[in-house]
Amino acid sequence: MVDKFVGTWKMTTSDNFDEYMKAIGVGFATRQVGNRTKPNLVVCVDEQGLICMKSQSTFKTTEIKFKLNEPFEETTADDRKTTTVMTIENGKLVQKQTWDGKESTIEREVSDGKLIAKCKMGDVVAVRTYVKEA
Repeated sequence: MVDKFVGTWKMTTSDNFDEYMKAIGVGFATRQVGNRTKPNLVVCVDEQGLICMKSQSTFKTTEIKFKLNEPFEETTADDRKTTTVMTIENGKLVQKQTWDGKESTIEREVSDGKLIAKCKMGDVVAVRTYVKEA
């Protein structure tokens, strides 16, 4: 079910990410760094069956480990403390983050050998595209 997401993915494009970061409340300086950063996304399944997702860049590396459908506490790259739930919906890996009465969703799907991440906050949508390296 998550097998198609497993691997190392290199970001190739990022569209409207500055607007998404504004919508979730990221400050100007952090947005400037975030806009220039092209992180790798590493997805794996560990020996206990936990799904691991690591975002690696020269700016910051973040990692989450989770079981599908089970809420967990996440500290995001911009230091938000969220309650996050990961699910599989229609073949997409969906990450719902809630904090301070707000909700953001990141939908990841694999299509034509690319991983497409749609980051949504209200009516703002950013699209980040990755290609598989390994």
